[in-house]
Amino acid sequence: MDIVKRSVFPALKDALTDQRVIVITGMRRVGKTTTLHWLLDQVVTTNNIYLDLERLDQRAVFEESNYEVVLNYLRNLGMDPDSPMVVALDEIQYVPNLPSVVKYLYDHYGIKFLLTGSSSYYLKNFFSESMAGRKIIFEMSPLGFGEFLEFRGVPYRRRTALDEMQYDPHEFERLKAYYEEFVKYGGLPDVVLEPRVEVKREILNDIFSSYINIDVQSLADFRKIGELQKLLKVLAIRIGNKLETSKLCNIVGVSRPTLKGYLEFLEKTYIIYQLPAYARPDKSAALGRKLYFRDNGIAGILANPGEGALFENAIFNQLWGYGELAYLSRGNEYEVDFILTQSGEPPAGLEVKYHPVQSDEMKLRRIATKHRISRTWLVGKYPSPGFEEFIWGGTIF
Repeated sequence: MDIVKRSVFPALKDALTDQRVIVITGMRRVGKTTTLHWLLDQVVTTNNIYLDLERLDQRAVFEESNYEVVLNYLRNLGMDPDSPMVVALDEIQYVPNLPSVVKYLYDHYGIKFLLTGSSSYYLKNFFSESMAGRKIIFEMSPLGFGEFLEFRGVPYRRRTALDEMQYDPHEFERLKAYYEEFVKYGGLPDVVLEPRVEVKREILNDIFSSYINIDVQSLADFRKIGELQKLLKVLAIRIGNKLETSKLCNIVGVSRPTLKGYLEFLEKTYIIYQLPAYARPDKSAALGRKLYFRDNGIAGILANPGEGALFENAIFNQLWGYGELAYLSRGNEYEVDFILTQSGEPPAGLEVKYHPVQSDEMKLRRIATKHRISRTWLVGKYPSPGFEEFIWGGTIF
């Protein structure tokens, strides 16, 4: 199978060398099934098999109360329980009792399982404490911009340090059209590989419809799906803003507990992320959280957030893999979009500006000095005349 390798692949391959169950989770159509096939190709033994639990016949086997029936099914498919065996199961969320099946076969026959599931919301309660120490979970995100370029066959040099990401006019000209597309349509693989704009939108609408009709219906006990859809549209035009609980309750017409349940579900099914404040844990909760979407394409089909909001949302997702993120705020006085904390480095303050200028840099430094943050960067989408001291978003890979 011709597969463009994802950044998570090396860690997944390393995890094949121990006996723990590998669980791959992430939002719908993020590439979990493709990754599962790739991982299975890395297995040394030929005593392996792939099963899709979306298929009713295969799902029915794993719903059996007698787990020896499952082993006999695998044996009938040519698997040898007396030799090292690898079993890949796709879409495990469709079989609620699967952890018990996996634990039994893992403990009694030493089977190495490779699993995918579409939601951390489900997986949180899916694997009980009885699986502690027996599993390792990998969360897959939509493509970063570097992965986007790899999928499109465009060469680039990955930069790891913030000072390496400073605006370069030649790289800007070379990559700006790709970055525009990435910001507008996001990083879901099927969308990235589709060249036609109208089809990109069709794919995004199909992914969102599947999320509502399959994930929401099967994973949650929400009686009013329309409320959840209305909330999503309202959230899409509030990207980068603090969540105002009372206002959201009034707009959507729900109670605080219901809203809290919706937000938790949306976050744990990889649709949104609630960014905490940069403060002590007790104070951080009181300051509230800022809202971002995990994929720009999904946000864009729900509403028209605006180019500035989509750019900030893209930067949030691009910075995701570089360290821990928070935002800095002092009431209505000032705010810094992101505080990035990396291992072995002092925190860095990053302010996102569509067209960064010198006065933005001076303001950011003043705020950072008050909070003893020594590293600061503006992150821009387009250069302003006479000012190039900023990180261009297209160099955050």
